[in-house]
Amino acid sequence: MQVDIRNLSIAFPTATGLSHAVRNVSLTIGNEKLGIVGESGSGKSLTARSILRLLPRGARMTADKLSFDGIDILKADESAMRAIRGKRAGLILQDPKYSLNPVMTAGAQIAEAWRMHRKGGAREAHEGAMDLLAQVKINDPARVFGAYPHELSGGMGQRVMIAMMLAPDPELLIADEPTSALDATVQAEILRLLEDLVARRGMALILISHDLPLVSHFCDRVAVMYAGRIVEELGAGELAQAKHPYTRGLLECLPALSHPRPRLAVMKRDPAWAEGPPGAPLA
Repeated sequence: MQVDIRNLSIAFPTATGLSHAVRNVSLTIGNEKLGIVGESGSGKSLTARSILRLLPRGARMTADKLSFDGIDILKADESAMRAIRGKRAGLILQDPKYSLNPVMTAGAQIAEAWRMHRKGGAREAHEGAMDLLAQVKINDPARVFGAYPHELSGGMGQRVMIAMMLAPDPELLIADEPTSALDATVQAEILRLLEDLVARRGMALILISHDLPLVSHFCDRVAVMYAGRIVEELGAGELAQAKHPYTRGLLECLPALSHPRPRLAVMKRDPAWAEGPPGAPLA
């Protein structure tokens, strides 16, 4: 499985013209763990969602190339996209309280995802859902199967979301801030779970996050986004040696117990960071 993105741009019409949210982004994603980091509004989620063509209404997307394992996403009809969405590529959203259906039990939602993509009967779907709950390290699958989302903790709800996305055995998993609503201990548990599942199933992973230390320890490669562009791309282990002033600024803003400072650094922004390389046009 390989995703190829070349000069992707996403814009939204406004009263004063087009507002460019993603600008000339190029990425190649193979069987690896790719982290996309940057501030809110930098275009991280839109870039990842473009692979599934799940963009807000009114979005105008253009690209020289946007393909999933050789399938042209720009030209694919809805039938072809449904064969990718959920089945070959799954999306984990950041807060299960707003992502799970409040009037369906957790087990029913996992079983529904299982049946939709595997075409089994009700008994097979029930067994598949129970197995998936066990795979995401839930100690009492039967209890969670019959529970409604409001009866689950944040960490448990996120495990249910992950189980739903694993039901069709995807080749790519997109995790959009999967731990932002969780406390530090549960965050670590969810990330260990994702790492284990990715390794055992041989999936590719795109992890969208604000947390630079987390990404540096968890991912293989990191793309840093600012104002809709990728300003730097490097190996996760090389993040401390980043060259771009924006990446350096993000790192220097972090508190460190080993080097306490009376005040954290404040990033000084340069308008040139948003301009990109010379001659890079906007779509």
